[in-house]
Amino acid sequence: MKPYPLWKTMLLIVVSLVGFVYALPNLYGEQPAVQIATVSGDMLPAAFADQVKAALGAANVEYDVSDLEHGQWIVRFNDEARQLKAAAALKKALNPAGRPPIYTVALNLAAKTPEWLLAIGARPMSLGLDLRGGVHFLLEVDTQDVTRSALTRYLNDTSRLLQDKNIRYNGRHQGSDAISLTFPDEATLSKAREVLAKAYTELAFKTAPDNARPTLDMTLTPTQAKEIVDNAVDQNLITLRNRVNELGVAEPLVQRQGASRILVELPGVQDTTRVKELLGATATLEYRAVDQDNNAEQASTTGVVPVGDQLYYTREGHQPVLLKRDIIAAGSELVGASSTFDENGSPAVSVTLDSAGAKRMLQFTQRSVGKPMAVLYKETQVETSYTADGKPVRTRKNVEDIISVATIQGVFGKRFQTTGLTSKQAHDLSLLLKSGALAAPIDIVEERTVGPSLGAENIHSGMMAVVVGFVLVITFMALYYFVFGLFADFALCLNLVLIIAGLSIIGATLTMPGIAGIVLTIGMAVDANVLINERTREELRNGYPPFTAMKLGYDRAFITVADSNVTTLIAALVLFVLGTGPIKGFAVTLALGICTSMFTALIGTRVLCYYVFRGRKLKDLPV
Repeated sequence: MKPYPLWKTMLLIVVSLVGFVYALPNLYGEQPAVQIATVSGDMLPAAFADQVKAALGAANVEYDVSDLEHGQWIVRFNDEARQLKAAAALKKALNPAGRPPIYTVALNLAAKTPEWLLAIGARPMSLGLDLRGGVHFLLEVDTQDVTRSALTRYLNDTSRLLQDKNIRYNGRHQGSDAISLTFPDEATLSKAREVLAKAYTELAFKTAPDNARPTLDMTLTPTQAKEIVDNAVDQNLITLRNRVNELGVAEPLVQRQGASRILVELPGVQDTTRVKELLGATATLEYRAVDQDNNAEQASTTGVVPVGDQLYYTREGHQPVLLKRDIIAAGSELVGASSTFDENGSPAVSVTLDSAGAKRMLQFTQRSVGKPMAVLYKETQVETSYTADGKPVRTRKNVEDIISVATIQGVFGKRFQTTGLTSKQAHDLSLLLKSGALAAPIDIVEERTVGPSLGAENIHSGMMAVVVGFVLVITFMALYYFVFGLFADFALCLNLVLIIAGLSIIGATLTMPGIAGIVLTIGMAVDANVLINERTREELRNGYPPFTAMKLGYDRAFITVADSNVTTLIAALVLFVLGTGPIKGFAVTLALGICTSMFTALIGTRVLCYYVFRGRKLKDLPV
């Protein structure tokens, strides 16, 4: 018998060891835990352990471990009853009533993986919503609000540009999908159209019929309208991800679905009320000029608001303030924000705008140094009530108040600071600008909760399917192919370990379709061994000696094995590229299983054959 290449033996040993190590974390399981982090994202205070211990001691809750893990405080418990009781006690103790929350307290399931495995990056597979339980939300972005806000900005911008060019217009109007300006005569309209068309290539222009007043209608081009909606949905996506991160959920899924919808899935979340509050807090921000020429108190008392103004109230103190209708910059144009200090060492918020917002801010500040500018917070709260037959009825409630009024100290555009704040106000405002501002309101159009008990049932059913399929296959192979069947059984066991290790290494989320992919892979994995064993039998019948028949069996079956597996791999890749959600999970496990089954069948069993039969004089093979 010719020596088998040593590198293939070493490769099998190395791959097997790596596979067992990285599959090992999945045996340790998880335990109920409470995860605590600061709302601001700052580090926890030095004496935080004593705070947690005191809060749990006062509530008479026993815990297993309380320690800092990966920048967040994790308290582990032996059962869910203690977990829920502890979460309530910690929320009450760490976030006193009547004050803004300082800490986020989230329920979670913490892995019990030893530190030495975590140190080498070995972590358990993440379980999907259908296995772990959790919440599923489908959110709808209000695209009409996005378009309406964009048209409002263009109406203000075009009006201001014509004023700068000394082109007079008689009136202006905004419809649901268009804005219009009326002019005293056709010559003025023609001149205005020429100026505006040059400045705003993203607008489509159309004049009214000759017998009507000279009117210039402006609409968004299809490309620009789509870009505005896409940008708003993408910004909402980023904002929602920031909000979800506050929950401390392991492996959250926040992704765009279609033109205007966002899918949010949070495995392991048990506090669904907290999630609804977080996702339902749809908010936008607007920077506006403060009207100093009119009396806000008088407008509030009489109810008569000057033309071109709107009356709002400050969040703290509920003081009336008159704001100009024109929007300088909106939440959709905010690129970034952070709390900082000005040149005098006073708390401030540093804000960065995109190019469009920066241009308008620069134009405004050039003529408004020394004047106040307000930050208007607008929130759409969705309240759900139920009819007598149990059907949900959603009503919207608009909340609008001023969170900051600051004096413009100099000319600025893209980057500027909001001053005149306390340290706490600066921190809260920066947090709101970074993660609280949505480009457009959203609404929860679909909501589904998967309980932990149902997830546990799914895991049990899935594991039973894997175990039953596995036992049936290895029993059949051992009875039908004798020793070579045992080689195939070893390859099948190694294949299952490598699949689990691979899913853990790439950070894939295991779902029920993923388990189906594993079950299918178990059945398909022995196909290669069946082909090899049958080919070896055929070579024996053709009169070849045992070792030659075994070598020819592997060599001549290789093309058939490769061909059948590659075609299935192509199908899995197509499913991954074109599929969504569960289909992708199925495709990942199927593709990974195909690769590992080819490796274990073509190399694993051949290495076993070599070392088992090496040095023996065989008259026949136990196949």
